[in-house]
This record gives sequence, C-alpha cells and structure tokens, in this order.
Amino acid sequence: MDDWSVAAGLFQVWMFVVIFLIMLPAMFGLSLGVTGVYIRTLVRILEWATLRIQRGRQQQPSDAVPLPDGIFERAGGSMEEEMGQLRSSGFLEFSLSDAFYFYQKGLESIMDDQVTQRFSSEELASWNLLTRTNQNFRYISLRLTVIWGVGVFVRYCVLFPLRITLATIGLSWLVIGTSLVGFLPESSVKTWLSELVHLTCYRICSRGLSATVLYHNKENKPQKGGICVANHTTPIDVVILANDGCYAMVGQIHGGLMGVLQRSMVRSCPHVWFERSEMKDRHTVTSRLRAHVAAKTKLPILIFPEGTCVNNTSVMMFKKGSFEIGGTIYPVTIKYDARFGDAFWNSSKYNMVSYLLRMMTSWAVVVNVWYLPPMTRQDGEDAAQFANRVKSAIAHRGGLLDLAWDGGLKRDKVKESFKEEQQKKYSSIIVGQEVLRERH
Repeated sequence: MDDWSVAAGLFQVWMFVVIFLIMLPAMFGLSLGVTGVYIRTLVRILEWATLRIQRGRQQQPSDAVPLPDGIFERAGGSMEEEMGQLRSSGFLEFSLSDAFYFYQKGLESIMDDQVTQRFSSEELASWNLLTRTNQNFRYISLRLTVIWGVGVFVRYCVLFPLRITLATIGLSWLVIGTSLVGFLPESSVKTWLSELVHLTCYRICSRGLSATVLYHNKENKPQKGGICVANHTTPIDVVILANDGCYAMVGQIHGGLMGVLQRSMVRSCPHVWFERSEMKDRHTVTSRLRAHVAAKTKLPILIFPEGTCVNNTSVMMFKKGSFEIGGTIYPVTIKYDARFGDAFWNSSKYNMVSYLLRMMTSWAVVVNVWYLPPMTRQDGEDAAQFANRVKSAIAHRGGLLDLAWDGGLKRDKVKESFKEEQQKKYSSIIVGQEVLRERH
C-alpha cells in the first residue's frame, strides 16, 4: 500500500504541474516564465559546450573543416559571362567550346545540386548536445560526456513524458471540443467557440513542444477573407501559426487518426478538405478556394505553396495555383533556431511518428515568425510572377536563400520547361550576337 500511496502522490503532483502550471496558462495565452528561464539556461550550456570543444581542439590541433556551402565554388555569373570565359574569341557564331559549359553545369548538378542540399539537415555552427552534424565537433571530455548524459535523462525521462501528456490532452480536447461545437446551429456564438477551441488546443500542443515563438509585426496578421502563405519546414508550422490566430486549413482527406481529427474539425470550422480525386482537378480546387475567399466572414486560408518541407535554409518555388484564386495575400516568414533541435521533416527518411518522437526529445522549438505587409496582384502581372514576388519577400525577411527550383524535384524528373528555358537562353545569346554583328 505504501508503494501505491507514493505512486498516487507522484501522479497527483504530475497532473498538478501539467494542468495548473502549464495547460491552463497556455489556454489563456499566459506564461509563467519557466520556458524563458529554460531557454536562457540552455543557451549558456550550449555556449559553454562549444567553448570546451574549441579549447580541446586547440590542445589537440587538427585542420578545422569549414561549414560546407557546396562542393563547388560557383561563379554566380550569367550564362553569357561564364561561357565567354571558356571561349578564346567573342560570340560570333556557335563554338564547340560551348559544350564544355553545359558539361560543367551537368557535373555540378550531379555532384552537388542545389535541390538535394535543401533536403538534408542544416549544418550547425556549434554543437547542440543532440547530434554531431559537423566534423569539427569530435572533441570529447569527461565534463562534456556528463553534461550530454544529464541532457539525455532530462530529454527522455522528464520532457518526453511531459510533452506526450500535453499532446494527448491537446488533441483530445480538439476532437471533443470541435465535435461538441459542431452540434450548435450556425451563429456568431458557434464561430467564437470554434475559434476558442482551436486556439486553446494549438496553444497546449505548442507548450507540449516547449515552443518559444516570437511574433513580429502583428499589425500585418492575416485577416478574414484573405490567404496566408508561408515557407514550409515542418508540419509543426501549422501549430506555430495557429498558436497566434485561427486559420482555415487546406488539404487532402486522410484516414486513421488524421481522418478523425479532420472530421471533427470541419464540423465546427469551414476547413477545406479534398478527396484524392479532387486534389488532381485544379479547377475544382481553385473554385472551392475562391468561394471560401469570397465569403469575407470566413477564416483566412493557410497555404504552403512550396508543396513540400525544405530544410530551414531556403525558400523554393511557389506553386502558382494559390495565387490564381484572387484576394489579398498575407505573406509570413517562419525561421527556426536550429541550435535547439532540427525542425526540418525529411519525409523520405522519417515517417510522421518517428519525426514527432525526434521533435519531442529535442531541447525545444524556438522560432521567429514575421508577418509581412499584405500583397495583391499588380496590373499586367501573371500568377507565376506574383508568386515569385511573394516568395522573394518571404526569403528576404527570414535571411533565406531564394531558389527558383521546384521542391517536387526531389521525387520527380526535371520538367521539360526547365530544359527549354536553358535552350532559349543559349539561342538568344547566339542570335543576339549574330544580329549585333550584322548591324556593325
């Protein structure tokens, strides 16, 4: 009986901490400051560990390996400039030496293409006591080993059970709360309750990840009747954004646990779920989204136009479909701090369950979110040009690389349009030089 009494006492203390010190403050958007103290302590520990490694490396000198920015040092010039360097004379006519330019670019793409780099974990400038992602972090000492061991205990024996408990409560509350609200007749009260349930659920889940989110320029937050577009690093992006406001989600209907969540959510809120066959019909998707945006009282749609998760260093091509709907676009930049854990979801390497386990055993999720000024399509601007303009603004705000490549290339072959574009560039160089020579 004594053992049972001790177990019951520990359980009561555990639930008191979960409910009264974490969950209830989260539901009201309050913070007791514990997470802030935890993050500051972590930063000091990580800085100390990095200094220890640097000192040890000085005592045991070896050649430092610079952080890789690619195997090749690319010149970054235009096709005409780089091709001109390979020629012994100017662009007067076709030259066999031009083939070396395309040969060089082909080898660079095979060895170290820009697309593949965006689907591997981001290299760290310092060790985060989780995993060594760089060859410079191989120094080991007794103190570092002890700190790492304590960290393993804290992450797996304290934080992980706590996060699992909060995630279970948050998701259960989402299913139960949205299902109950769904029975109410359509009214302003139902809308208010639905937004309240969604907001409190996502706040509980974000606390379950020890998330520290800094929201900048809140005056630009997405408004009803608009479309929120953001760069995409992880499925947790949804939790991070919905922690500060409610959105209408867009996606394909799933089965299993995800299907249960989708069916319960759509009862209380006008989320836009599509059958697999509908997702392939662009006209059907565009029509339903346009109808949603036309109703100015509905929540802003949340869309990730990249269509895949990218590794927190770049923004890849935005699909133009999201920009053909019309209405106001509200760009949002999301940038994770990789020191506390790798937020990138490599779907070809980890399934959803193993990825979430990795996230729940990381130190924390620290992220900056910038709300950019709303943007609309300009006169004479097509959907692709508008998408590129929004993408560039998001990349610039977060200090991310702005890439023109389609993220779908990690699974699909290069589109013929990309090949034709290179052919047109080369042809325009040759034809342009021929015209210039005739004029002279």
